[in-house]
Amino acid sequence: MPDFADKVAVVTGGGRGIGRAVALLAARRGWRVCLSYVSDAGAAEAVVAAIAAEGGQAEAVRADVGDEADIGTLFAAADRLGTVAGLVNNAGVVDVAARLDAMEAPRLHRMMATNVVGSLLCAREAVRRMSTRHGGRGGGIVNLSSVAARLGGAGQYVDYAASKGAIDSFTRGLAREVAEEGIRVNAVAPGIIDTEIHASGGQPDRARALAPQIPMRRPGTAEEIAGPVVWLLSEEAAYTTGAILEVTGGR
Repeated sequence: MPDFADKVAVVTGGGRGIGRAVALLAARRGWRVCLSYVSDAGAAEAVVAAIAAEGGQAEAVRADVGDEADIGTLFAAADRLGTVAGLVNNAGVVDVAARLDAMEAPRLHRMMATNVVGSLLCAREAVRRMSTRHGGRGGGIVNLSSVAARLGGAGQYVDYAASKGAIDSFTRGLAREVAEEGIRVNAVAPGIIDTEIHASGGQPDRARALAPQIPMRRPGTAEEIAGPVVWLLSEEAAYTTGAILEVTGGR
């Protein structure tokens, strides 16, 4: 991927947690950042302000990746910021721990609409801009998977795990589909990371409670995921595509 002077990275869910860490690090590495958020405008604008304070350029856009029209709005804003050359499909949802026999259809539809369909639609928009087939200059896509795709989430989150299994398949397939068009597609699969997502699933202390099950005996940080994500967008990963990089503390 050429190193554009005006290269833009679209980071979905970039206001908090892993997305926030990715947005900040990408900006430090020379990317202009267009980040999406759904409800916490204050957190998203704080990321934009932090990037601006360090001399970078960023814009926050309210966009639910479960809504195709919102995705269009997000990428239109990215186009105004510069040349879209990176996409980090970070936005995702989890729900309260439950067995499958206690789950209802609305939960499952929400999970797949955000975690799977939203990622595919964002990648579609990125490919339309990056692919040499469409007159683009190449780029990189990094999807956020999860170790849950391998472990299965039994008794708690089989729906979330299934959504991340879909992300793994999608990553491998799209990587092969666009490999000759200047686009690399990879995924990072975090293990237990200490972010706000656990609170949204009703278990704010989950990361620390699971520490004894992790070989390193601690949860990871958002910054420890951001590093591999931004590396996969960089020229240092120029021959890497279709990879799913587990960052799990050995889990």
